[in-house]
Parts: sequence; structure tokens; C-alpha cells
Amino acid sequence: METTSRVGADGAPDTATAEGVPAARLTVDGYLQAPFPWYGLDEAFTGRRWLMQVGTAADGTVQHGSTGHGDEPSVRGGDSGADKQRFAVVVTVASSPVRRSGDGTGVLDATTVSSAAWLAGSGLLAYTWPPQMDHTLRDDWLDQQTETAFELADDLDGPAWSVLSLPVDGVPVPFHYRESEFGWVLAGSAHGVHIGAYGRGMSAYGLGFSVVEDIASYDA
Repeated sequence: METTSRVGADGAPDTATAEGVPAARLTVDGYLQAPFPWYGLDEAFTGRRWLMQVGTAADGTVQHGSTGHGDEPSVRGGDSGADKQRFAVVVTVASSPVRRSGDGTGVLDATTVSSAAWLAGSGLLAYTWPPQMDHTLRDDWLDQQTETAFELADDLDGPAWSVLSLPVDGVPVPFHYRESEFGWVLAGSAHGVHIGAYGRGMSAYGLGFSVVEDIASYDA
């Protein structure tokens, strides 16, 4: 069974600045530092594209990040308008074996397709909870759902997942796929990276993925 590390899920675009540098510039710079290619929806998608945040290891190495497509998702809560949002977020995770951290103080777990599934599942949950739920109960609900998402990501051959073939750079690739009341999640591996995705309001069945040639062309 593959083991997934509980790295933090990508959140909404950061609006903070440091030393007068716009947050958008900081976001793009993080993507440019990655030693692996980023993936997004292919040219068949003609809507808005935007960046989220990158995730880094303890030594500062970029490990994963997400590219957004369509409406920027907002927390659902009691806002019925969130159900009308149409978006797909593509998560790219560097493929790497178990290795020592850059500072030599510990060991970094290997990344697998389960890592992409976990990041995609937790990313979807970050913007979703039942509209009738009181805000004070959200943290408990989110903890429970996040634990479930982790367990599901660690059992990609289980009954919760089906197989969906989608093009990556024009070549059909099998993905693990599941749907829930909150949206859909999928994960697979191709060309030396693990690719995850989640969305709502956009069907996953018609999607295709390709390398992002110019990450700076995505709005941040």
C-alpha cells in the first residue's frame, strides 16, 4: 500500500506582500523555482487561468503546487452561490523517492500518486462544507472529512475509486477517479510527475492536461 505524507493542502491565493513585492509576483516566483514542469488543463479550456500556492519541503525545495481554471472557488458555507461555481484545479507533485532533507536533520517521504490524490482531496474540502452547518462545527467536520480523504488516498485500488482515462500531453493516461457530494477528485502519474485534480461544476470526463509553457501567463 502506498503511504501518503500529510503535507498541507493548497489554499487560496496569498494576498500578503513582503518588502513591497506584490503577492502575485511572489506566487509566480515560487512556481519558477520548481525543478519539474507544471501541468494545467490543455488548450481545449478557454476560460480564466490562475495560480494558487506552492508547497515546499523543510529545506525550501518546491514539492507541489496548483493551477486553477474557471471560477476561483470560495468557501461554500451558507453561500448558495458557491454551488454555481465552475472550476477545476490541477495539482502537480514532484516525483521523488525517500531521501534525506537538505539540512541532513531528517528524512523526506517519497511522493506517490497517492500524494496527488491526498492534495486534491484536501484541496476540495478546503472550500466545501454543508451549508446548514454552523461555523463553529466546521473544524470538527473538516478534521473528520480530511481523515477520510487521507484514508481514501492511501487505498486507490479500493471500491471508492474508478478508472478514468484522460489525455496528458495528448497521450491517454489512466487516472484514479471518485465523485462525492462536494465535487470530484482524480489522480495519476505521467512524465515524471504525479498529477491530481479536483473540481466542481465542470465535468472531469472531458478534461485534458498539458505542460504549462508559460506559468507567468496564469493570473495570480
